[in-house]
Amino acid sequence: MKAQLGTPPPSRKRSRTLFVLANTALVSCVVAPFIGPTPIRWDAVFDSTQPFRENIDAQIFFIARLPRALAGALVGGALASAGVVLQALLRNPLATPFTLGVSSGASLGALLVIVLGTPISLRVLPVVPLASFIGALSAVGIVYGLSRYRRRGLSTTVLLLAGVTLNSLFSAIIMFVQYLADPNQTFQAVRYLMGNLNVSGYSPILWSLPLLIVASCAFAWLPRSLNLLSVGTESAATRGVDVTKTQRIAFLSASLATGAAVSLGGPIGFVGIVVPHMVRLMVGADHRAVLPASAFMGAAFLVICDVAARTLMAPQELPVGVITAMLGGPFFLWLLVRKV
Repeated sequence: MKAQLGTPPPSRKRSRTLFVLANTALVSCVVAPFIGPTPIRWDAVFDSTQPFRENIDAQIFFIARLPRALAGALVGGALASAGVVLQALLRNPLATPFTLGVSSGASLGALLVIVLGTPISLRVLPVVPLASFIGALSAVGIVYGLSRYRRRGLSTTVLLLAGVTLNSLFSAIIMFVQYLADPNQTFQAVRYLMGNLNVSGYSPILWSLPLLIVASCAFAWLPRSLNLLSVGTESAATRGVDVTKTQRIAFLSASLATGAAVSLGGPIGFVGIVVPHMVRLMVGADHRAVLPASAFMGAAFLVICDVAARTLMAPQELPVGVITAMLGGPFFLWLLVRKV
């Protein structure tokens, strides 16, 4: 059908939407560090006549708040993109980045370090994010191995069942570790499990950035194949898609992005399901538009949620995972009812 007179073509409308979402993410990262319980002034932050060690406004901006905004953008974009990829891979609109057990594996790794400590001193590496990522990789290896066991290809059914089962197993182990911990360790563990963007400087961001770049390169290769794969594996294969290769890249890249995101901000839920579905309402189902739009919107969404977490109950600070859960829970239920 022809577009109605005065209605922009779909491609132009998608381009405009992408432009708006990209600028929203950028503006969020710039404005968010200026918002908080302690007010700061723009002119004072960039006052070159005052030494940095004496400029309180600049210290708050560059040391306390800007790393949080950058971490929120990276984590939100990674989780939203991973959600899009996994929903297409599993052909399940309710799939999330945490469906396959990556988040619980990362949480278990971080929790073990918080409770048991490390046998050696690692002064250069951020210990908790590193342990979290190792736990995520372990979960990826187990789920991937089970889905390939005695099979030539990658079984998405076994992938889903193994991920859900592993998620439950790791959650049980997490509760057991919490039971053994002392009250101080339990408090730290609970704060981490709620999801928190209170990163200590730029070091954790720099360590996770190469992993997110690798995942992003894989995401850039996937959209056309995901469009065909969403219809069905047989239909995709007849149109020249290497189904096994696409499934493998989709699973590993989404898991890599999820592991890096969880290691940076903890298990922040609902971003990977709320954002992709909101984006589809705006740009349609074409993954060439959905993937980048979800990354931009996920970045802006989590940065804004983190601002709310820092300001709603100031001077107390809420974990950002609480805000995303309060927003995402009702949306998930609405989506579930709508799909039934």
